[in-house]
Amino acid sequence: MHHHQYEENTISINGNQICYRDWGGQGNSLLLLHGLASHKGIWDLVAPLLARYANIHSLDLRGHGRSSKPSCGYDFDTIGNDVRQFWENRGLRNPVLIGHSWGGNVALQCSVDFPDQVQGLIMVDGGFIEPSARQDWTWEKAREELAPPNFDSITPDELKVRIKKGDLSPYWNPNIERIILSNFYTTSDGYAKPHLDRENHIKIIRALWEHKPSTLYAKVQCPALVLAASGSRRGNYMDQTRTNLVHQAGTLLPKGQVIWMKDTIHDVPLQRPKELTDLIINFVNSLP
Repeated sequence: MHHHQYEENTISINGNQICYRDWGGQGNSLLLLHGLASHKGIWDLVAPLLARYANIHSLDLRGHGRSSKPSCGYDFDTIGNDVRQFWENRGLRNPVLIGHSWGGNVALQCSVDFPDQVQGLIMVDGGFIEPSARQDWTWEKAREELAPPNFDSITPDELKVRIKKGDLSPYWNPNIERIILSNFYTTSDGYAKPHLDRENHIKIIRALWEHKPSTLYAKVQCPALVLAASGSRRGNYMDQTRTNLVHQAGTLLPKGQVIWMKDTIHDVPLQRPKELTDLIINFVNSLP
C-alpha cells in the first residue's frame, strides 16, 4: 500500500479524537464504515479503486483503531451521531454510507436518523444483524456466543499464525496480513492486544442485541443495497437465520435491493475488492 494514496488525520468529535483516511477523488461522497473489532484499514484494498470514481473517506469508529477509546457511547444513537458529525465536519454533502457488518447496522441507523442527509445506503454483509431475532437465544446466550476470543498473553507472531488459519487463508497476502494485524497493538511486555478492549466490545454486542433492524427498514427513504456473503460456511449456526434476515431486509426496504455474493466470506472488502468496487459504483451510478 502506497501511503501517498491517502491522507490520515484526526478530528475532534463529541470530545473524542476520530482518526480517518481521506482518499481524495471527485464526485459523490462515499463514507466507509468498518465492522465490530475492525478498523478503517479493512477498506484499504477497496478505497483506492473507488477513489477513481468518487470522493472517499474511511474512519475508525470510537473505541476502534487509532480513534479515542472512551468507556461509553457504544449505542447506535451515539455512534450514528459521531458519523453524522464526521461528514458535517468534513463538508461531505449527502454522503453514500457504506458499512461492513456492524458498520452496516450503524449506516442503517444513520439513514433512518438523518434521512435528508443520506443519499444512499450500502450494507456489506451487515445491516441485517439482529441477534435477538434468533428464537433460541437469550441475551446471556448471545453474549457467550458473540464474545470476542480471549487474546490473553499471545505474541504478535502467535497471532499471525492463528489468523492465517482462518477464513482468509486462501486469499492471504502481505496486504491482508498487515490489515488484520492492525486490529492489534503490541504492549510494552510484547503481547498483542486488540484496539477494541473487551469491555467496549461487550457493550457493542449489547447494543446489537437491542438493535432491531427489522423495525428500521421501512423508515429508510434512500435507495439501499444489501450485499450478502453466501458461501464458505454452509450449515453454520447462523445460516437459516441469516438468510431469513437478509430476505426480510430486501422485502422491507422501500427502495432496497439484495445481491447475494456467491462463495464469499464475511470479510468481503478483503476477499473481493474489485467485485465489491464494481457493485458499489453500479449502485452509485444508479442514484437519482
